[in-house]
Amino acid sequence: MSSLLGAAAGFRSAEWDVNPRSVTPGRQRWDVKLVLGRPRTAEFLAAALRRVPGITEARANPVTGGVLVRHDARLRATDVGRIVRRAVTLVAEDPTGAGRPTPARPVAAPAPQVDRGLVVRPVLAVGGGVAAGVALIKGSALSRQLVAVGGVAALTTAVLRKAWRGTADAPREAAGPGAERHPLLEIVGPHRRRLYEAVALSVACQVSEMALGTFLGWTGLVLIKGEAAPLARLGLTTASTQLFGLAGLMAAACAAVAGLSYASNLQWRRLGQDIEHDWRNRTYAHVQHLELRHLEGERTTRIAGALTDDVRQLGTFFATSAGDLLHLGTSLTLLVPLFLLLAPQIAWIAFLPIPVIAWLSFHYQDKVAADYAVSGEHRAKLHSQLVNTLDAGATVKSFCTEDYEAERIDLLSGEVQDSSRRTDRSTIRHAEIVRVCTTSSMAGTLLIGGRAVLDGSLPFEVFSPLIGLPQMVLLRMNRLGGIVDQYQRTLVAYDRVRRLQALPLEVDGDGAALDARKVRGEIVLDDVTFAYPDRPPVLEGLSLAIPAGQVTALVGCTGSGKTTVAKLLMRFVETESGSVLLDGRDVRDLPRQDLRHAIAFVAQDPFLFDGTIADNIRYGSFGASDEALAEAARMAEAHTFVATLPDGYDTVIGERGAALSGGQRQRIALARAILKDAPVVILDEATSAVDNETEAAIQRTLRVFAADRTMVIIAHRLSTVRHADRIYVMDTGGVVAEQGTHDELLALHGLYASLWQLQAGELVA
Repeated sequence: MSSLLGAAAGFRSAEWDVNPRSVTPGRQRWDVKLVLGRPRTAEFLAAALRRVPGITEARANPVTGGVLVRHDARLRATDVGRIVRRAVTLVAEDPTGAGRPTPARPVAAPAPQVDRGLVVRPVLAVGGGVAAGVALIKGSALSRQLVAVGGVAALTTAVLRKAWRGTADAPREAAGPGAERHPLLEIVGPHRRRLYEAVALSVACQVSEMALGTFLGWTGLVLIKGEAAPLARLGLTTASTQLFGLAGLMAAACAAVAGLSYASNLQWRRLGQDIEHDWRNRTYAHVQHLELRHLEGERTTRIAGALTDDVRQLGTFFATSAGDLLHLGTSLTLLVPLFLLLAPQIAWIAFLPIPVIAWLSFHYQDKVAADYAVSGEHRAKLHSQLVNTLDAGATVKSFCTEDYEAERIDLLSGEVQDSSRRTDRSTIRHAEIVRVCTTSSMAGTLLIGGRAVLDGSLPFEVFSPLIGLPQMVLLRMNRLGGIVDQYQRTLVAYDRVRRLQALPLEVDGDGAALDARKVRGEIVLDDVTFAYPDRPPVLEGLSLAIPAGQVTALVGCTGSGKTTVAKLLMRFVETESGSVLLDGRDVRDLPRQDLRHAIAFVAQDPFLFDGTIADNIRYGSFGASDEALAEAARMAEAHTFVATLPDGYDTVIGERGAALSGGQRQRIALARAILKDAPVVILDEATSAVDNETEAAIQRTLRVFAADRTMVIIAHRLSTVRHADRIYVMDTGGVVAEQGTHDELLALHGLYASLWQLQAGELVA
């Protein structure tokens, strides 16, 4: 931190546009113009901020230019401001990140990691060495051509090496300390064996394809000159025997190309499917164990997009583009030494477009990175708005806003279209430039090689078989733009998936296991204080006791912390101070699974899955019998309406139980909690949507169900809790204003009595 604070005085505020958007305890938002439209700069800035002791989280958005910083109490708000400004200055002065502050914990040097593993690098550097050797052997007549070839090789190697390192560093920084290898190595993960098999098959296929091209060149040589010298040395002396021999060789090569191509494509596709399946399963399992605040704080559509579209992109790159890239690398590995040994006169012109195309491709990748980030953000907004509008169909129709929503979608779709057009223009422009380079090389090779043949410096027997091979490689380089395009998409998708995987998991208790069958259900909140992020405390010094085996009610005004008490008991959130005890044990010391097995919870807005009624009631108690299921439904007053449905308990209710009314959904959720048969039951407004007659019937059955178990009822409607053994009346700030039975609280003529009179329609004195 001292390195950032020490130079703060020298910062010139006018140099970079850095302005605070909001400053609250523990969190600040800044507008930083430097990161706008620069994804990698945003990553470097966030990485620099995360290294500062006291900063717990840092995010930079290249689309909006916003920077979010969360910090603990060790840093004052003014200190954070100076840190942000200094970090922006450092990143602006060193946009590549080479001079970033040394991490607090040691990490491995990047150079050795970049150079090993899945590095698809043409061996043009080796070609430069071969060129020097040929120059020593053949003298100075070809020195200029060999120097040119060496320059092409060195330039290509430098371009590819720089591009590889550049694409490796930013995603590794974004992924965090656990990702020390190149993203492609991280994506492949445990599927190395299938990768090696696919690589071996692709290399063999490319060798067979180049052999087929050579045989075709020899066939032309036989037809023009009457023989091919390499075949004559094999004993095929006549033109007819050479043609028959070549026909057999070409047939074998064709069969090898077909078989190896089929096998390699199959292996690449299976590798892509394995990667997609593995990453989706691991990421989804991680998401299921995230802290609830992260699930509630993220857009559901964004998380779903990472689990579907982004994970699919990881597999798609290996299923399609990786094989093409390997074919290209294999071709160059074979052709460069071959040309240097047999036809160095035309090697330089044959391979001159390679460094140019490589530079153009990676330069294009850098140029479109921001476009892809913007396009992805626009698509996410469009998808989110589509889902939200469809879910809110009744609200939209009731307010007659169909045209308004159509206009919003039209606007968002237009933004997606504009950003896609920008990316498409860059992609097509790059592809056409590559096409011009390859066409020019083909013409140059024919011109210079033809002149060499005419002046006798290059034998026609050598030129004829070789002339078609570079063109095969150069034509394949037309795909390099698409490969880079897919590679860029893959890096962006990898970054989003790794960010999702980097969200913290729920911390489990390290105490002894809890046997739900032995839980008595005594609950104590001892001086509990809790606040949601960036909000005033909901509970402040709250203490209350819920006796075991009794019905306890929590009532009070909205925002008084009633539901928060339930969340603390379930460990959906953690206390800032104080403790929540179950049978005398702090719930933070209990294994989460054991704690939640001991509690049945019905939320304010119960969620029903797309399935049958029986599936929803049996959810979490999958082994329950049909008889137990029906009995739970009867106790929840759900059996009567279920029996009237055409398919009874096998009725499919649609997403979120859309086919049921609000009261019916609540009764299904209540039946699910009853079937769980837990020693502690929490009902949070569980009957708010049912009519008074049904509620009275549910209360009668719940009194039987509540015997020998602890039941906590959270309600606004006081008729729901009038028979509770104890009622806590909570007021703003999470304090207990009154407590007692229904009759005792009425006798106090306080807050509870006022609420009762309001709900009963009586005038308040």
